[in-house]
Amino acid sequence: MRLSIFLCALAALLAGCAGYAVKDVPEVLREQGPDPGVFFCKQDNCSWHLEELILSAQSSVHCAFYDLDLQNIIAALGEQSRHAEVRVVLDDEPYEGMVSGDGVLVEDRSSRMHNKFCVVDGMYVWTGSFNPTTADNDVNDNNAVLMSSYYLAKNYEQEFGELWMGEFSAGSRVPYPSFVHNGMLVENAFCPEDRCEEKVASLLGNASVSVYVMVFSFTSEKIADAMLFRRDAEMRGVFDSSQAGSSYSQYKRLLGFGLPVRKDRGKGKLHHKVFIIDNETVITGSYNPTASGSGENDENVLILHDQGIARRYAGEFFRLWEAAS
Repeated sequence: MRLSIFLCALAALLAGCAGYAVKDVPEVLREQGPDPGVFFCKQDNCSWHLEELILSAQSSVHCAFYDLDLQNIIAALGEQSRHAEVRVVLDDEPYEGMVSGDGVLVEDRSSRMHNKFCVVDGMYVWTGSFNPTTADNDVNDNNAVLMSSYYLAKNYEQEFGELWMGEFSAGSRVPYPSFVHNGMLVENAFCPEDRCEEKVASLLGNASVSVYVMVFSFTSEKIADAMLFRRDAEMRGVFDSSQAGSSYSQYKRLLGFGLPVRKDRGKGKLHHKVFIIDNETVITGSYNPTASGSGENDENVLILHDQGIARRYAGEFFRLWEAAS
């Protein structure tokens, strides 16, 4: 009798007995494909790479831009609209004329549609801090990532569909928040629905070696706290000089606690929104760590866990760090 009770209890632990069951372990989504491309503007002429991507489209181009004035990008969208479905969501300026038919939707609320992404042929995703404008291409410091990924494209296509239907500052949670691409863990989130501030703060809070920050606007106390609580890790930051002086900026607070943070001295804006963690993880996208970026604007965050990509971004960080003061 005791033996049968023991066996039943053991079975309950392993496979379910008397109403108990082992919880399902989530399946790890995996895919193969080309490695991501990483570009830094001004150095890499991001405009040319985005134009080439748009001109390669066979069936569809779906873009969400906070701002747009580059004539080669406008012309490429117009050219592709002759044979492909071209749709563009913009934040506030009327660019009707650049694509045929009803291919442009202008969002005009008080909050911002702050994304800078394109999805081409339901497979290629372009995102980062780069607005296709003359200033962002030729003057400001920016970055962009180009990735061929089924899961990432599905995420961005869902987000674009919500924007196209006028569903701003809201929407469904990201369908594939994480997956593995060529052995690299990829994470993806959209603000405000996916709680970007909490995601970034959690990753920073788990840093063990280093955190390097290059950021345009940084007012989030929660994310700054995550950096302050990891004082055993090396912390450095470069802030855009025009934003660091704001009364809401975390620049002075971090500096006051002894963290080595500097102001950019470039001619244009330091427009990156990047965190590099432990020399192996990069957080990028359109998301500034601010109250509006977290809770009001439409934003996206892309997290790549890859040492090679982290080295590329660290190179950009130290280029700016050496020139900053």
